[in-house]
Amino acid sequence: MTVPRPAVDVGAPMSALYDMPAELAIDTSIARRVIAEFIRGQLRQAGFEKTVVGLSGGIDSAVVAFLVAEAIGAERLLAVLMPYRTSSPSSRSDAEAVVAHLGCASEVVDISPMVDAFFANDPDASSLRRGNFMARQRMAVLYDRSVTWGGLVVGTSNKTESLIGYTTLFGDSASAFNPIGDLYKSQVRQLALEMGVPEAIIRKAPSADLWPGQTDEAEANFTYPQLDRLLYWRIDKRRSVDEVVALGFDPELVERVDRMVAGSEFKRQVPPVAKLGPRTAGIDYLYPRRRPGSARK
Repeated sequence: MTVPRPAVDVGAPMSALYDMPAELAIDTSIARRVIAEFIRGQLRQAGFEKTVVGLSGGIDSAVVAFLVAEAIGAERLLAVLMPYRTSSPSSRSDAEAVVAHLGCASEVVDISPMVDAFFANDPDASSLRRGNFMARQRMAVLYDRSVTWGGLVVGTSNKTESLIGYTTLFGDSASAFNPIGDLYKSQVRQLALEMGVPEAIIRKAPSADLWPGQTDEAEANFTYPQLDRLLYWRIDKRRSVDEVVALGFDPELVERVDRMVAGSEFKRQVPPVAKLGPRTAGIDYLYPRRRPGSARK
């Protein structure tokens, strides 16, 4: 399926919408083909035909929705909007714009009653606890809807977030598969522009929308282009600390990001299992996702 494009000037230079580091630019046509086949392959292997995406109004989930619609058709996508009472009204309107453009099925589930009930006897709970609980509550909703819709939950976390640990275990990091998990934030923006994601979504500051006015870059004191470049040279290109400092990166930033990557390694690993028996799931009892006898009836 070819996703129709909205009235946005996609011929405008990328710099007009966002800062794109030159070394991170990708061939978007190849990326789209690879991701489309990945999506179809994951569904085929698991024996599913439909998908569920949590649509936040941000660029990551918007791009994933566009990618899914392009790969399998919007009629097989359920977009779930899950606002909290303090969520920005623009988050919902931007998410609704994606739904309207794609023409996919959608549902709004207000998580306010669920979250507020949990913290009713703990009103002084920190923003961190509340934010983590909201992320996990949203994922609980998505997995419930995966049953009623009959589809796999598609992940929306990008490579930048994964590497620095800016995710919630069993919250936004949970999914059946993730089409954009190997794309840095800057590359997600490039893909968004190419696919015709609404310009308002591409332009706005990335935010987990945990409280009014919250943005990722202000909270963490970095810019995504700066962080993406550093991660690219340290992770993808395996450059040493001295080498990236010679490229112009601040030594304190390099040290800080290195700590974030190392300190969040546990979030990127499958939970270890204490091996006791002769064959242990995930260690030496290994099968592909689609194996004889796994077909769904």
